Amino acid sequence: MAAISEASPTSAAPTPPTDGPVKENGSVNINDLHTSAAKLSIADNATVDGSTDPVKTPFVNPSSDSRIPTPAALTADQTAKYEKVLTTVSSWTTKPSSTPNSPAIPITDSDRMWLTRECLLRFLRATRWSVDDASKRLLATLTWRHEYGLESHTPEYISPENTTGKQVLLGYDIGARPCLYLNPARQNTERSNKQVEHLVFMLERTIDLMPPGQEMLALLINFDKKMGGDRPPLWQGKMALNILQSHYPERLGRALVINIPWVVWTFFKLINPFIDPMTREKLKFDQDLRQFVPPAQLLKTYGGDVNFTYDHEAYWPALNELAAKKRAAVVERWVSGGKKIGESEFYLRGGDEGAVANVTNGDGQAS
Repeated sequence: MAAISEASPTSAAPTPPTDGPVKENGSVNINDLHTSAAKLSIADNATVDGSTDPVKTPFVNPSSDSRIPTPAALTADQTAKYEKVLTTVSSWTTKPSSTPNSPAIPITDSDRMWLTRECLLRFLRATRWSVDDASKRLLATLTWRHEYGLESHTPEYISPENTTGKQVLLGYDIGARPCLYLNPARQNTERSNKQVEHLVFMLERTIDLMPPGQEMLALLINFDKKMGGDRPPLWQGKMALNILQSHYPERLGRALVINIPWVVWTFFKLINPFIDPMTREKLKFDQDLRQFVPPAQLLKTYGGDVNFTYDHEAYWPALNELAAKKRAAVVERWVSGGKKIGESEFYLRGGDEGAVANVTNGDGQAS
C-alpha cells in the first residue's frame, strides 16, 4: 500500500494545482475549502443569529483571514505504525471496565465513529509513535468516555455552570482553530467535579465546531483583577490536566493567557510538573493576542474588535444547536461512508474528499 499522508487517508498528498486552496506558505485559505457546511454565501464573520454589535451568539465559520496549516506527509515508518494500530482497534469488540471483576463493555457505533484516522494518528504522535502505547491509550480512553458519561452531559445538565459566561466558545484563531475562552472571574458555582465536567463538555463542543482540516483548538484565558486571591484547587487542576493530556492528546494548538496575577503564577508553578513538555511549549503569556486571532473574531476584553455581551438565554441554545447540527452531519456522513473505523475527519466534517476507500470486513470496519 502506498504511504498515506496527513492530508489524505489513502495516498501520499498530491501536488496541488497553482490555483487551488493551498497557498505558497503551505496553508489553506478557509474560504477555498469546498465544504457542504461552509459556503461563500455565508457572510464573513457571520453569527448564528446575525447579531453584530453586540455579538451574542457564536460565529458560524472562521474568518477569511484564517489559514489552516497543511500537515506534513507521513513517512513510510509512520504509515506502517498507523496501519498496525488500525488493525488492532478494528479487532476490538469490547472495552474493559475500570471496576475490578466487572464484565467488559461492548464497543458501540459511537466508539467506532470516534476512532477516526486522525484520532489514531493523534494518539500515535502523543506516544512518540509507539504502537503498543497508542493502542493502550486509545482503549483506555474508550473506557473513560463511557464511564465518565460524556453522552449524558446534556446542555441542560451543564447549563447552570455557564450562566455567567465563564466559558465562551466564539470565533477562530489565524489557524482556523476554534477559540475557547475561560473567564475565571465569572465563576458562579462551588468547587466540584461538575466544573471539570463543564470544561470537558465545552471541549467536546469545540471539537464539533472544527472546520475540515483542523483538529486543534485555541484556549484563551483572562485572569482579570476580579479574581483576587482565588484560584482553582490543585486537585482540580491536576484532574483537568490529566483528562486533557490522557484523553485529548494533540488537541491543544495554543494556549493564550493574559492578566496573570501573582497567585495564578504560583498555581502554574504548582501544576507545572504535571504539564507535559509539548503542552508547555504551546503556552503564551501576556502577549498581543491580535497576532494570534483575527481582530474581527477576538473579544474586546482580549484586545480584539468584537463587542460581545454574554446573554445565556441567547448564547447557550445557539451554541448547542449549532454544535448539534454539525454533529448530526458528521454522523450522517459516517453512516453514508460505511460506518468505518479509521474514517477521515476531513470527509466527516464536510471536506471535498470522499470517504476512506479501504476494503471493509463484515462489520464495516476499514482494514
